[in-house]
Amino acid sequence: MHTILVIVAPIFALILVGFLCRRTNKLGDKAAAEINKMVVWLCLPALLFKVTATATWSEIWHPGFIVAFGAGALAMFVVTLGWRLCSGHGLVAASIDGLSAGYANTGYIGIPLCLLLFGQPGLQPALISSLIVVCLVFAISLTLIEIGLQEERQIGRAILLVSKALAKNPLVISPLAGAGWAMSGLGLAEPVMHFLDMLALATTPCALISLGAFLAEKRTGSQASPWPLVGLKLIGQPALTWVLAFKVFSLPSMWAASAVLLAALPTGTGPFMLAEYYNREAGLISRTILMSTVASLVTLTGLLYLLGYAG
Repeated sequence: MHTILVIVAPIFALILVGFLCRRTNKLGDKAAAEINKMVVWLCLPALLFKVTATATWSEIWHPGFIVAFGAGALAMFVVTLGWRLCSGHGLVAASIDGLSAGYANTGYIGIPLCLLLFGQPGLQPALISSLIVVCLVFAISLTLIEIGLQEERQIGRAILLVSKALAKNPLVISPLAGAGWAMSGLGLAEPVMHFLDMLALATTPCALISLGAFLAEKRTGSQASPWPLVGLKLIGQPALTWVLAFKVFSLPSMWAASAVLLAALPTGTGPFMLAEYYNREAGLISRTILMSTVASLVTLTGLLYLLGYAG
């Protein structure tokens, strides 16, 4: 558990900083929303652009791993989406909840964990999983949210409105622009890389402080239990990924183990950022992130023993 605790402890510390700053009024009542806007409009787009602009085809093309990890994430998203829609929730809320069940914290926890366990080669599966999470699962959720926000009866008009909304969204534009830049083969100048790095490195701490500030607010919104979403994220996703990685595709040991561990990571801050960005009730999402992070101390440690990496 020490390995996991070393990586996860700073997450709790940043959430606590945001919580205490808001409770002591060092941050105002609009702090969570304003910090989140900075993340959505500046920090996260810089990170997405940098990741896609610097990725090479040889680094990311591992089809067995892509399917094993991606199918696990998408399955949890689809299952949760269907469950929430059948429970009477709208498409916007159901999409954000679905993202909570499939959005692994691959950036802040996954990358250092893979580096600790597998050394430099562990960066590849961590990078691929990050791309799947932010450029596939996140993008699908964004698209469904925009569809859910439209009230147009005419299909053609609704598609046009959704397309326009997505074209203005920085979280859609930035990875597409990065992919286009990568295909150009121009590379990124050193000052540009430093600029992107400075913004990108602020993504996680700002998002976690924003989450802490949000948790400090006394709210009367939904008090629904986060544990069904936590269970899907920490048990359902790694279980399905285990079957695909070890049984179906028989991936090499590092790739199979990393797929399962990355699938077992707690929910990242992406769903919370979307809920705040679209002015939706974020109480359930914030509790899911917090509880899944706490519970992952136990579940990840158990997986490390099962996979033989506990030492």
